[in-house]
Amino acid sequence: MFDVPPPYQGVRGLAAYQEVWPPFFAWQAQGACFEIEELEITAGEDAAFAFALLRCGTEEELADRPEVRLRLTLGLRKEEGRWVVAHEHHSFPHDPETDRPKTAPRP
Repeated sequence: MFDVPPPYQGVRGLAAYQEVWPPFFAWQAQGACFEIEELEITAGEDAAFAFALLRCGTEEELADRPEVRLRLTLGLRKEEGRWVVAHEHHSFPHDPETDRPKTAPRP
């Protein structure tokens, strides 16, 4: 998975993936939420891709930066009849005015 917070080289394997969630759940307990604005899914027999555009943040973060959108891409494959995530990528668009990524605050 390539997520917004570090590590920037990505997270590989189930154990490493599970380690990134406690800080996220702590942030979510502060009132953070996701609002899906757009979702597109393309699926074949054994592979699929999902692309989404979301608002993500606490009520204060969303009010302070209403224009910020999180981009999510999922690559899935079918294994033994079940869909599993093979690749996950979260990102914010680059802000040319500040020459920095447009990011929502996270711990």
